[in-house]
Amino acid sequence: MADSLILEVANLEHDVLTGIYSEETGRPQPLRITVQVQLKVPPRFDPDTPLTASKNYMDLKFAATEALPPGVHFKLIESVADHICDTLFVQDDRVEAVTVKIVKLAISEAGEEIGMTLTRIRR
Repeated sequence: MADSLILEVANLEHDVLTGIYSEETGRPQPLRITVQVQLKVPPRFDPDTPLTASKNYMDLKFAATEALPPGVHFKLIESVADHICDTLFVQDDRVEAVTVKIVKLAISEAGEEIGMTLTRIRR
């Protein structure tokens, strides 16, 4: 079994222009976004290993918030997830896979999580 390194930023809440119904278009919806990134693993992490041996967690947060283009309406949350994946693949060639989970908070009635999870593998 090979070693793996998964970095994660979980449960970010961010307003995104998304949706296909008339009541959804033209205004942002609150989404809860979790991003996991699988990185190539160095042979070992010693106490003095520099940050450059891994990835800054804030890059994951940036991809799910600030890197989303302002004013762009995503019809599907799947396309939001794809944009996040693309951003992370472009940022760092050590990224082997990205998983994005998105929950649409506005349609939850009793605390259930309604949404999707997309995993993309670097090709």
